[in-house]
Amino acid sequence: MLKRVLTALLFLSFLGAAAAAPIDGWRTAWATAPDSAGPALDAQTLRQVVRTSTAGARVRIRLSNLFGTQPLVIGAAHVGLSAGGARVAPGSDRALTFGGKATVTLAPGASALSDPADMAVGALQSLAVSLYLPQKVEVSTIHGFALQTVYMKAPGDATAAADLPSAATDDSRYFLSDVEVEGPRPARTLAIVGDSIADGVGSGTDHDARWPDALAARLQADPALAGIGIANGGIAGNRVLHDGADPYIGPSAANRFARDGLDKPGVRWILVHAGLNDLTATNLLPAPSEHVTVEQVEAGLRALAARAHARGVRIWAGTLMPLAGAKRFHSADIERGRQAVNAWIRTSGVFDAVIDFDAALRDPADPTHLNPAYDSGDHLHPNEEGYRVMARQVDLRLLRS
Repeated sequence: MLKRVLTALLFLSFLGAAAAAPIDGWRTAWATAPDSAGPALDAQTLRQVVRTSTAGARVRIRLSNLFGTQPLVIGAAHVGLSAGGARVAPGSDRALTFGGKATVTLAPGASALSDPADMAVGALQSLAVSLYLPQKVEVSTIHGFALQTVYMKAPGDATAAADLPSAATDDSRYFLSDVEVEGPRPARTLAIVGDSIADGVGSGTDHDARWPDALAARLQADPALAGIGIANGGIAGNRVLHDGADPYIGPSAANRFARDGLDKPGVRWILVHAGLNDLTATNLLPAPSEHVTVEQVEAGLRALAARAHARGVRIWAGTLMPLAGAKRFHSADIERGRQAVNAWIRTSGVFDAVIDFDAALRDPADPTHLNPAYDSGDHLHPNEEGYRVMARQVDLRLLRS
């Protein structure tokens, strides 16, 4: 009987690993998580700059109409090497197709993956992705806190233009959720599911200075790890258990865990760094239905770990960061909850690894505060040096297995 049980468990383990290990070479080179409904947009061209985490010989993009209320028509899409600002490097522009067609229509709530384009993409390279909207969009789909300039040119299709000199600008992501590259097989992706700290709040616009960006640079310094892509699924104001309710934003980590973690091409590891916003909702939201206990946060994180393990994906957890001094968010009760969740993360054995961000960035003189050297000024989010310190807490040996 015991032998049959062990055989069944091994078979199920194999199935989970197989589900998480496609044999193709596609991996995520860049990602952002659609988090909210955006403004109406007139017919125009959008040009967005992204920085890849790893290299590949072909490229494709994913577009999202997650929050749209009507079909989204994309009249043209192009990708090229960014030459800074709204400029595209000469000779690098590639027109993208979707199912062999230059145009694509996304139903409300749907996404679309482009066909691959032959284009050598370097690691840590900036790409310019241009989209043409041939008609007005009543409700756009955005990632609100992009920390990156988007260039908006109206009217007409300027996706193939070398520059958009008179473009207006914005600082949200529009419709673009993923850039994938094809590299050596098997593909390997590290997905990060987090909140404003993964989203880079406290770092500068167009700096690519979030801690996942700094981690990507670390990987490129090691030839054995340079082929690993990073999918940043951070959403400022996101929670594990509840969807957005002002000031909290986006589908919960539980609801988006597949989209922003498990379903990323080549995913081998997921790092979840979330839960603090669940606790602080007690201070900021009056409705008791929005409040959660420490035990509920732990159960939510445990459920994410179980889903990852069922797919043969390793999952790590980051400890919750100090927030004393952030007056709207902090209280003695919140601090006790944070300490309790961190103790559970460190000792429960639920996760394949623990990344102790708290220990690395807390103030040695008062561990309830961020170290002043790493504080962006709001006592909640690190500065760019703090994000570099966070990236150094990931033991690269975890990525060699």
